Amino acid sequence: MGNNLFVLGLSWRTAPVELRERLAFRDEELPDVLREVLGADGVGEAMLVSTCNRVEFYGATSPTAPNSSVSTATAALRHYLAARRGVSSEELSEIVYEHTEEEAVRHVFRVASSLDSLVVGEAQILGQVKSAFGAAAEAGATGPLLGRCVEKAFAVAKRVRSETGISRGAANVSSVAVELATRVFGDLYGKTVLLVGAGKMSDLAARHLRADGAGGIIVTNRSPEKAAALAERVDGVPRPWEDLDSALAVADVVITSTGATEPVLDKKRLKKVMKARKYRSLVIIDIAVPRDVEAAVGSIDGVYLFDIDDLQRVVAENLKLRAREASEAVHLVEGEVEKFSRWMRSQSVVPTIRALRQRFSDVARAEAEKVARNLRTIDDPDKREQTVRRLGDLIVNKLLHQPMNALKNQDGGDSEALVEAARELFGLDEAREIDDVNSVAGTKLEPSPARDKSR
Repeated sequence: MGNNLFVLGLSWRTAPVELRERLAFRDEELPDVLREVLGADGVGEAMLVSTCNRVEFYGATSPTAPNSSVSTATAALRHYLAARRGVSSEELSEIVYEHTEEEAVRHVFRVASSLDSLVVGEAQILGQVKSAFGAAAEAGATGPLLGRCVEKAFAVAKRVRSETGISRGAANVSSVAVELATRVFGDLYGKTVLLVGAGKMSDLAARHLRADGAGGIIVTNRSPEKAAALAERVDGVPRPWEDLDSALAVADVVITSTGATEPVLDKKRLKKVMKARKYRSLVIIDIAVPRDVEAAVGSIDGVYLFDIDDLQRVVAENLKLRAREASEAVHLVEGEVEKFSRWMRSQSVVPTIRALRQRFSDVARAEAEKVARNLRTIDDPDKREQTVRRLGDLIVNKLLHQPMNALKNQDGGDSEALVEAARELFGLDEAREIDDVNSVAGTKLEPSPARDKSR
């Protein structure tokens, strides 16, 4: 009985956001959840990945627990998830999926490589899986099989990112702001960002710009309270709405999202601002609908104006690029899945190899001890030599006794399969080995019909 890998979970592919929210786990819950899961039938190793888009248990069955199997382990986890979150078994059965062995490996590798993400190529999932693995390791819930699988998944994800273009290009509107600003300036280091309005998209875009090296952030809004609250969230400085022109004069990147029904920034206003700036480059990213910036502003020298349609067009282009690169990433992942699956299959024969080695050693040791005792009583050198020579025959006869009986006593197709297996295991050729086997077994075995080498 050995370990078996499995995955049990749900994701954006199978469950609506309402259910994902009900079934999600907070970080502080993980230690207790993992301890409880390890007490479930058949679960020997476990980790839990819980994000806004997926809730998944990765695990391995226990090689020592009685009646341990993947089916008992996943059934126990289904029951646990339903009971812990107050969801009916029927409701859960409609959204939960299971993967075992090679399919489980494939799923873990694809998740870590962001091939299973809502936005293919997004970077967050790898960090989330790493955090989940760290929590599982700290709770003592990981072991040799799951641990090796997840660590290999990290290496595969690194290869996917470095050898394919799956993560190139921003894939959401807020991060496209960084891409567009970078196209103009080449480097955002030290650039000043002005947020006009206090919407959620402005918040996200500002965070992306800050993460990419932008310097100070100025926030202005018709509501001073909202401006102050957003400034605190993005580590920026609030400015009164009346100071908008002076803020425009010092900014390098402007992000507007006010919810106004008429343009906040028109051509007349921006011409004055650009003159005061001596036409130093200004990137304006208008993510408001209706638009905050008059279209004619884009014709002013030094102004680079992008509206929501421009951003969505860039997103679409980048997603097409990622989709093309994803096929190469899938091919890379499949190769790594096959390698890991071969390793898993090799581990299943280790107990048999150990047992064979022990069996052969026991037989050889027992026969050698018998001969050693006889040699003490033999003075004639020739007889001593004959006795030692007989040792080899004794060991061979003892080791071949059971296999030869099995070969002789099988009927029909089983016999042929067993003969083929013996030839494969011991590297036998053709008739020469048959004669050797006959002499040892004391029975006449006819060579099997010659196999068609062309098949």
